[in-house]
Amino acid sequence: MKRRNLLAGAAMGMALAMAGGAFAQGMDKVKACFIYVGPIGDGGWTFQHHQGTLAVQEAFGDKVETQYQESVPEGADAERVLTQMALGGCNIIFATSFGYMDQVNAIAAKFPDVKFEHATGFKRDSANVSTYNARFYEGRAVEGLIAGRMTKSNKIGYIASFPIPEVIMGINAYYLAAKKVNPDVEVTVVWAFTWFDPAKEADAAKALIDQGIDFIASHTDSTAPLAEAAKTNGAVLGFGQASDMAEYKPSPRVTSIIDNWGPYYIKRVGALLDGTYEQVDAWEGIAGGEVLIGEITEAVPAEVKAEAEAMRDAIAAGTFHPFTGPINKQDGSAWLAEGQTAPDGDLLGMGFYVEGVKGDIPQ
Repeated sequence: MKRRNLLAGAAMGMALAMAGGAFAQGMDKVKACFIYVGPIGDGGWTFQHHQGTLAVQEAFGDKVETQYQESVPEGADAERVLTQMALGGCNIIFATSFGYMDQVNAIAAKFPDVKFEHATGFKRDSANVSTYNARFYEGRAVEGLIAGRMTKSNKIGYIASFPIPEVIMGINAYYLAAKKVNPDVEVTVVWAFTWFDPAKEADAAKALIDQGIDFIASHTDSTAPLAEAAKTNGAVLGFGQASDMAEYKPSPRVTSIIDNWGPYYIKRVGALLDGTYEQVDAWEGIAGGEVLIGEITEAVPAEVKAEAEAMRDAIAAGTFHPFTGPINKQDGSAWLAEGQTAPDGDLLGMGFYVEGVKGDIPQ
């Protein structure tokens, strides 16, 4: 099952909707447990979730006990680990991959006194299940602006994991922002069909470089794409994904999208401690601090850096939305009219490229 898959039919109502009542009594101590799909050393997705775990421990000290298990495959293994955690006294369990969704909901029904938090999912079959996500597409727009301004070949690339709405909206946001500042830009998408496989990610980067791409964005979890870009002696630049990937600064990594899970984890554990915990469905972005734009390095011209920071700040202020019309779908049919912004439901169910993106979305 593919992680972080957001289906069209589940798109309705995803806007920090709150449901269920608060738990009236607080707790003296919370055992917070985390299940990771990859290794904490992946340098990306799981690494950043683990930083959130460490932030919880630092924030609450001896009021919290944290436990985690890494590299848990989606499926039966996840159900086993979730069960063990619930039986082992975990008060709240954060499941950090989409493919854990069915297992989370199944186990939650058996342990109604345990709180379950599912990253990027949409099912909340029981009152003790909450969901949370981040508006990664906002960071993709900032990346696209930089790539569109700086590309010398007018060819930019995107390494995609799986053809799900989260990834597709990232591709579209990246391209639209690049196209807005550079009408001649073209984007090439390579599908890696993995979240974490450094060899496959490196092969995808090589394929893009061989086609003359000089900017690479990625929606996979390792540093392999930047490692390949680093071999080009500055000819190819790219972006950190999920974490800062600062070891590749100032080039080829010119900035990054940082998934900042710590504030959400601290908020949720704190709510258990003080008795204000409620079931939630959260989708925050730059404004909420869950999506951060890493340092823009000196490899980026000052005027481009200023433009990128202005876009970041406008998104945070709510004065700019990366999906603002007029925008057509790939087939030329109208999607958003002049000045219209995309409803969250459209984004969460996105299964199409915008006009100008070439190629087909794999089925």
